[in-house]
Amino acid sequence: MKDSDASAGASFDVHGLVGIDVDSGTPGGSELHHVLAPFRGGSRAPLRLRFSGVLTPIPEQSHANGHRFTEGSLYLPAHHVQIVANRHGYVIQGRGELLSALIPLLDSLCIRANVAMIHAAAVEYRGSGVLLPASGAVEPGILARLAAQPGVQFMGDDWAFLDADGMLLGCAKPMPSAPSGGTRHPAAFFSLLPQPAAPEWLARSAARLAASAQPVLERYPGAFARRWAPERRTVAPERLFGPGRISSAALTRLAIFLERFDGRDARLESRSAEWMTSRVVGNFHAGLPAVSRRLIEALGATGIVPLEDHFGQKAAVARRALSGVPCFLLRVPASWPAERTSQYIAELVSSKLEE
Repeated sequence: MKDSDASAGASFDVHGLVGIDVDSGTPGGSELHHVLAPFRGGSRAPLRLRFSGVLTPIPEQSHANGHRFTEGSLYLPAHHVQIVANRHGYVIQGRGELLSALIPLLDSLCIRANVAMIHAAAVEYRGSGVLLPASGAVEPGILARLAAQPGVQFMGDDWAFLDADGMLLGCAKPMPSAPSGGTRHPAAFFSLLPQPAAPEWLARSAARLAASAQPVLERYPGAFARRWAPERRTVAPERLFGPGRISSAALTRLAIFLERFDGRDARLESRSAEWMTSRVVGNFHAGLPAVSRRLIEALGATGIVPLEDHFGQKAAVARRALSGVPCFLLRVPASWPAERTSQYIAELVSSKLEE
């Protein structure tokens, strides 16, 4: 499968931590530009990621578990992606799905700079950073309610960066929108309500089709999302919340992990920074696409990025960042509709920060 989204080269600066260069003609270049839009511009950061469509042959690679490697390189033949490590960071090469390497390798470099990437929504409320991780994705309705309150600024709907000193750094990338124009998330956390069952004959046909397509979908997840998923339609946060309602950094003052559960009433439970650290580190990894998780495992298996160092150092950064920050687990009844859930969380965040 050839990706027709190759585009002109561009550079990006992720909070002065990591510089990212996308070479002209890189497969999926347009999607990389889109995801990295908030960070567009030149960078002098010492840590670097570079994306290139040119695959550099590396001699005498070892073979194991379906991939090839040396002490400083990893080639995934099934995905036509090669990672080459250097003292500044990584070069991602090939004609395959390069986008899948972005988040895990960016996270790896951020850890070197004592910053942890977090899978969470984030807002600034009257100068305080609020971290809202969830086991899926936080529904945009929650963010819309929070952003509508005086003193609230949007920081990100999906990803954020947390440095060891507790500074929350935003990622205000374009947000998914539905074809009707309303914002939505793929796998929206608060929309997991029972849906009408499909007819049995249709379910069987769909299952056979899904099984036959799975190998291709796993190999080119971003390509299919770009062409066929409704979530490919996006809107800039500035259009939703206003240009003056976007924040890039705030000191973390509150962290609330969100879950659905089989209960009648919402439950708010105080948790330790150690508990929150464990959840956000695990939640980040679990939320990655399967191909991205396999990349992390392959980097660890080959010793290029030892897993014990990767997860241990990330946990140390998050633990230090969350030290002294009020941490909570909020369990919301699965039966609550999105509107009620959104209102409850918005009021809870406001009250906790005003205590």
